Amino acid sequence: MNKTLAAVAPGTWQPPLTGKMASVVERMARAGHPSLDQLTPEEAKASYEKGAGVLEVPKPDLARIEDFSITARDGFELPARLYAPSSAKLPTLVYFHGGGFTVGNIRTHDTLCRVLSHKSGCAVVSVDYRLAPAHKFPTASNDAWDAFAFIANESARLGLDASRLAVGGDSAGGTLAAVCAILARDAGLPLALQMLIYPGTTAHQDTASHRRYADGPLLTKALIDYFFGQYVRTPADRDDWRFAPLLADDVDGVAPAWIGLAECDAVVDEGIAYADKLRASGVAVDLEIYRGVIHEFLKMGRAIPEALQAQDDAARALREALKP
Repeated sequence: MNKTLAAVAPGTWQPPLTGKMASVVERMARAGHPSLDQLTPEEAKASYEKGAGVLEVPKPDLARIEDFSITARDGFELPARLYAPSSAKLPTLVYFHGGGFTVGNIRTHDTLCRVLSHKSGCAVVSVDYRLAPAHKFPTASNDAWDAFAFIANESARLGLDASRLAVGGDSAGGTLAAVCAILARDAGLPLALQMLIYPGTTAHQDTASHRRYADGPLLTKALIDYFFGQYVRTPADRDDWRFAPLLADDVDGVAPAWIGLAECDAVVDEGIAYADKLRASGVAVDLEIYRGVIHEFLKMGRAIPEALQAQDDAARALREALKP
């Protein structure tokens, strides 16, 4: 495949972007939109939502799309959306969107959740957990777990199969999914798969890939610092395993994992490290690293072939893990 080198600091080598990925990055630069870290949190939320669907595939039609709410531990009603290709009693993926715990919502990930449901034949429940800065750590983690536990325990009222459950998410949502997988093990709830798409797993952003991609593309050090600056209450929060699953005491007996990473991404090293941690504990891991693409690539299916491949791979992992 035709590839091109990204612009990097002298003496710093980055793997080459694919030609199509490089073209997208160049178009993003030419558009001249301010980086989210240059905006207020409310402006960042609006800007992210406005651009979320620009490179996505057309929305698949599904037989069931239903909005409902899940009551969190403090009584707050969390918005949720159910996607299903039929009215049958289907296995279910509980999905958490990305966005650095600060931006993103059900709407920004509507197309992706439709695609995953359509391609896998499973139901998908997308959860609007609460965001920073109004809701700091560990609110997102608590909301995610409350939502997963609700689906696990109350699936029948939604016409879903509670015996065949998966949890997943991208970026910060991948962090939340990894946390839920550990909590599900501790609670004895059945979980067939954790689907982690370029998840954050480290306490401090000090890996080689963080240094390599400090200036992006897209996910820069400044943006990561901005997101986490909104989310954490004190530096001590970073050392909580619910912020950094790599710090979990043990991951023995957690659900098998499908982990999809972007090669040219600041968080790729911590994704690999988490795959290694799981494997060292005897957990089955299917690790896919998509070459020459960046963070957020999964939502760029209209322009990036690797996004379509990753969507197919994730859907196949779901089908295999959740089959009767």
